[in-house]
Amino acid sequence: MLPIWDRVLPEAHPAADIVPTEGNPVSPDKSTIDPTDVAMNPADLPELKEGASYFESNYRVRTGDVDQEMRLRLDGLSRYLQDIANDNIEATAFHTSDPYWIVRRTVIDVIRPVSWPGNVTLQRWCGALSTRWTNMRVRVTSVHETNRFNPEPREDGLIETEAFWINVNDQGMPTRLTDEAFEMLSQTTDEHRLRWKSMNTAPVPEASDSDRVHVLRATDFDPFKHLNNAAYWAAVEDELLDHPDLVDAPHRAVIEYLRAITPAATVTIRRERVGDQLRMWLIVEDQVAATVTVTKRP
Repeated sequence: MLPIWDRVLPEAHPAADIVPTEGNPVSPDKSTIDPTDVAMNPADLPELKEGASYFESNYRVRTGDVDQEMRLRLDGLSRYLQDIANDNIEATAFHTSDPYWIVRRTVIDVIRPVSWPGNVTLQRWCGALSTRWTNMRVRVTSVHETNRFNPEPREDGLIETEAFWINVNDQGMPTRLTDEAFEMLSQTTDEHRLRWKSMNTAPVPEASDSDRVHVLRATDFDPFKHLNNAAYWAAVEDELLDHPDLVDAPHRAVIEYLRAITPAATVTIRRERVGDQLRMWLIVEDQVAATVTVTKRP
């Protein structure tokens, strides 16, 4: 049983790669794609260490979490990830000693979409860690059912995710894991020297007429007055309506959180399509608050 709670405290990030590099927009020509770019050429996420245990939860897929094709949306999946994180940390012996965590990045590999109706099973474990942060893996599987609204059989779902979590104190500053937390987390991985490396490294394009304002709602914010993680993914779902080829095939979505978005903020979305990748930047007061890529998997 492993920890993590979705209590997000801002301004606590690894020292490197916090702000995307400034520069000119990337040409949509596929020849500009760097073959070593991990975002454009996604590798499989690491498997669970042989013989290691994991934390498991089950949820019912609801209509409020699926798109018009009855597939689980990214924001719906994000809520499941938050729920199992809450459940997971409450089940550990150190939920009082290491209670504060922030998410720096989430990687979502949709291999086969989860669809409604059906149940999902989430299995969660630590895939890598260092003294102050961890990569938490969650495997999402589903058994598809049929009903009068969705009578055709579909493949069972498989989604692999990984999130970079930072352990922080009550002031939001990175802090060392307690010995007890480190010992429990390290049981599921041999990678104990995890380092931060940004995956969304494309330069921010210049402002253009295609920039749009994303309207935030009161319900998008959590009790700590920060934009809920799922609300970021709702903005991504808006953009994916114009890129059905990405979601109709296996794909990887990566979001990196750079700065907190608070109530009354005006969010501008800047985006571009480069080959098989959609790139997005969520901008507040001329500063990038989050970066997103959605890429077809080979």
